[in-house]
Amino acid sequence: FRMNAMDVTLEGVTKVFGSDEAAIAALRGVELVVTSGSHVAVVGSSGSGKSTLLHLVGGLDSPSSGSIHADGVDVASLRGRRLVAHRRRLGFVFQAFNLIPSLSALENVTVPVLPYASRAGARKRATELLAEVGLLDRLDALPSQLSGGQQQRVAIARALIGDPPLLLADEPTGNLDSENADAVMGMMQQVARRRGATVLLATHDPDVAQRCDRVVTMRDGMIVAGELTVGPVR
Repeated sequence: FRMNAMDVTLEGVTKVFGSDEAAIAALRGVELVVTSGSHVAVVGSSGSGKSTLLHLVGGLDSPSSGSIHADGVDVASLRGRRLVAHRRRLGFVFQAFNLIPSLSALENVTVPVLPYASRAGARKRATELLAEVGLLDRLDALPSQLSGGQQQRVAIARALIGDPPLLLADEPTGNLDSENADAVMGMMQQVARRRGATVLLATHDPDVAQRCDRVVTMRDGMIVAGELTVGPVR
């Protein structure tokens, strides 16, 4: 199964939190082009602005100035149902897994699509994805019965169940040891590539970053290296 990937362009994007003397500039004039189907890592120390960048692309927050276009649509201009529709098209993976403790692995994966898909269809897709990330034998396990690496695999399957053209991953291996981080990254990229999805991920781990087609370095809310655009590595 393959679908159209999403391209993303940021032009002069700034983000300021607070006002007057308490104002903090999280992003300062970011310019970035992410080509369709590429896997791009945004690296930088804590507070460099990489998570803020992902949140803005995902429509979880709005820029103070500048434009963000995803497939030609100005994300910052979206409101109400159109903003919800944009977020629904994307897949999100977070450092803290964000699984629902009372639901099984299978049920956690189906959550994003249940309002729009039949329960049987959602369970079938969720089962296929959990098989792809090596968890076919843990469908009924609760998050508390899974290791950190297994929980993040469930979170990846959940992010991909809607076949998103863009996957946003914020420190997806931040809570994992190096062995699990490598395995989880490999699975996430393999499943995303199989579906043709663009991947934009924030990480402080150079080993994780080097697995991507391109590495962009941020410091103090600005991109300081890696702004050249390259095509996806296949």
